[in-house]
Amino acid sequence: MKLYYSPGACSLSPHIVAKEAGLNVELKKVDLKTKTLAEGGAFAAVAGKGYVPALQLDDGSLLTEGPVIVQYMADQKPDTGLAPKTGTMERYRLQEWLNFITSELHKSFGWFFNPAMTADGRKAVSDRLELRLAWLAKQLEGKQYLMGDKFCVADAYLFTVLNWAPMVKFDLGRWPAITEYHKRVGARPKVQEALKAEGLVK
Repeated sequence: MKLYYSPGACSLSPHIVAKEAGLNVELKKVDLKTKTLAEGGAFAAVAGKGYVPALQLDDGSLLTEGPVIVQYMADQKPDTGLAPKTGTMERYRLQEWLNFITSELHKSFGWFFNPAMTADGRKAVSDRLELRLAWLAKQLEGKQYLMGDKFCVADAYLFTVLNWAPMVKFDLGRWPAITEYHKRVGARPKVQEALKAEGLVK
């Protein structure tokens, strides 16, 4: 399998899951500004959507969208417990978390990277994001991870999105449950491996 990624982007999530699952994944770096591959060539020739992550399977087919990719990866190694069994209520709870992260957190943080963002626009996005993060903090109280004591693919995704807060000068310090969670996930050996592989930490 080949994972098309850009350092620190949402593709970090499946990169972490690949490490946690012990999957053999070849990394393909993408420059998102120029839409080109580090090895040369246009990224659009690989993934028409033009953004990461994209996972090229061994049969040559392509899978896109982070929440889908991480579930696919987890299902390749079900014994890891990175995703509950398909068809169970626990699996639907996992999908509930993945959808919340992608629609309410990922997209909200994404606005801050837009150079055309105005002060009023930033306040509107911040106000909505603060409501979502306050709710998230309550869900994390007394838990190690999103679904209890076991790390799952949604944790890889949430960690990745929370990583963007310092980049866009958004203070998470108001929610200790979130900052402690972020540190806890970040300290995992496989998470550190992925961060180092992308040049995000030494």
